[in-house]
Amino acid sequence: MSASPLKPIYSGKVRDLYEVDHGTMLMVATDRISVFDVVLPDLVPDKGRVLTALSSWWFERTSDMITNHVVSSDPTDLPEVAGEFAGRAMLVKVTTPLRMECVVRGYLYGGAWTEYRERSTIGGFAAPSGLREADRLEKPLFTPSTKADTGHDEPLDEAEARALIGDDRYEAVRAASLALYEFGARHAESRGLVLADTKFEFGLRDDQLILIDELMTPDSSRYWPADGWSPGTSPPSFDKQYVRDHMMATGWNKEPPAPSMPEAVISNTRAKYIDAYELITGLSFADWY
Repeated sequence: MSASPLKPIYSGKVRDLYEVDHGTMLMVATDRISVFDVVLPDLVPDKGRVLTALSSWWFERTSDMITNHVVSSDPTDLPEVAGEFAGRAMLVKVTTPLRMECVVRGYLYGGAWTEYRERSTIGGFAAPSGLREADRLEKPLFTPSTKADTGHDEPLDEAEARALIGDDRYEAVRAASLALYEFGARHAESRGLVLADTKFEFGLRDDQLILIDELMTPDSSRYWPADGWSPGTSPPSFDKQYVRDHMMATGWNKEPPAPSMPEAVISNTRAKYIDAYELITGLSFADWY
């Protein structure tokens, strides 16, 4: 990708932000991929377009639930200089991000499964005994974490999360996160998928809470085929769990620098992301910008 004449204002693990004017910016989803909070050396072709396409789809369908930051993802609405980013960019409102990732878990998996085995808790909350990996929880749990620009995000218990953003803000993001997860999980179920967990991010604009960043993508969520899910197993997935599993199998210590991925893993990851988009939306990815 060539350099943009837009002024860069931030480069994260996956997204780059460019200044457009005082109130808006261009958010570009790159083809970078990170696992265990480390950016891998290889790009996954079309990944940024999938994240933008699916986020746009979800933002549109949840806009009556909570205000989001999207102005447009249509390249014809974007600044002329942003043409090189077509399909992977959204024009969004500038907000002040809350420094907390809002994770909702409907199933016991990943870091929650590790915590449960070690301490019999999930996100710091007491949990029933005898749960198995990938078990469906009695009700979805809100388990926030820190948002680190570099290094690892760290889990927050309820008291720490309230102290970080304040009681009123905590209650608001918790309620919004649970409602969004339940909406997404119902839709996923109708499409033959399980939305095991996901994370949301929020910002403030004129003191109004706004949904930002990405929304229920394979980067921020775990999607399983419903017919492949069974408690006590590690279900197949349409998300970057496939990459996590590959990287763990190499013996990598989860610290930078990460080893490169074989071409087959890169190709399979691309296919999984595109499958996720098409299964969730019922649309052809070939028709996206």
